[in-house]
Amino acid sequence: MLTKEESKNRAISHGRVPSERDKLPLRVLRAIDEEGWRCFVENQPKSNIFHTPEMFQVFERAQGHQPLLWAAVGADEQVLALFLPVQVTLRDGVLRRLTTRAVAYGGVVHDPRPLGEEALDLMLHTYAREAGQGALFTELRNLSDLATAQPILKRCGFSYEDHLNYLIDLNRSEEEVMQSIGPRTRKQIRRSLRKGDVIVEEVGERSKIAVCYTLLQNTYEAARIPLAHQSLFEAAFDILYPRRMVKFWLARIENTYVATSVELLHKGVMYGWYGAVNRAYASDVPGEVLMWHILKWGVENNYRMYDFGGAGKPDEEYGVRDFKAKFGGGLVCFGRNTCVHAPRLLRLSEMGYRIYRRFL
Repeated sequence: MLTKEESKNRAISHGRVPSERDKLPLRVLRAIDEEGWRCFVENQPKSNIFHTPEMFQVFERAQGHQPLLWAAVGADEQVLALFLPVQVTLRDGVLRRLTTRAVAYGGVVHDPRPLGEEALDLMLHTYAREAGQGALFTELRNLSDLATAQPILKRCGFSYEDHLNYLIDLNRSEEEVMQSIGPRTRKQIRRSLRKGDVIVEEVGERSKIAVCYTLLQNTYEAARIPLAHQSLFEAAFDILYPRRMVKFWLARIENTYVATSVELLHKGVMYGWYGAVNRAYASDVPGEVLMWHILKWGVENNYRMYDFGGAGKPDEEYGVRDFKAKFGGGLVCFGRNTCVHAPRLLRLSEMGYRIYRRFL
């Protein structure tokens, strides 16, 4: 991370005075000192784990991922807005330009006061103008309600689209959480717990990440969806696990591992990150039992909420949403915002992706 003085030297100054209270203009930076970064994230109620320096470091180590930092600061050098898009590339070489998108997994975060809104506006306008060569588009995956910021996002070229999610209140007793689960699923879980066939284990050794990844690979291949490289999960274990910011879980029946789930942990929230189930064992409901163990652990360890990490578009069928809906969470629609940088190349890329999914 850079020192404050080094950050100043790398600043992009835009000469705009946003408020009479400031003697110097807002500035957009591409690097900030970690102390100020961490302080800003900790003090913003709408920040999430994807805004942290630790997640930035995870993506830095992951093959096919390149995290970028954009921040806007005021005259006192305090961060007012933060944006951490990750350029995700599926193919290198000549296909890189056609297979690279930028995803801000936690959306943007900004100081809610007027000066913070001005900082957000400046930061995203600058990004939209200068980021066009690196990715086909940039997607903001909003994990909180950004309704008040939507006019700014729209002005900066980020169009809005509905996208659903389920949030489960964990600030209740274990039995209350169980009772909020759908009757049929609740019955299945209790029957499985009585039988004791599904054993849930927390992963505490790096070597077991390969077991989790194999289950993920099989699930994603069956769904014909690209999966991040194994290095992403190894980096998460190396960086986040010692800081108690991630949990890897496995479920087995006898000696066969049949389900896995990876949860990110931050500021009292558990974020469902990746999950997989071997459908050959669906009758034993290992996914449901594993999910119950995770929710139970969250209650026991004083987490306030479980965030399922997305439930698809409201007008499209989505089998994963059906699974998540069974656990009694509240349905929210924080949506997503997208800024397209290369419309023609994006259309070509989408056509190629449809062919890939259909024939491969």
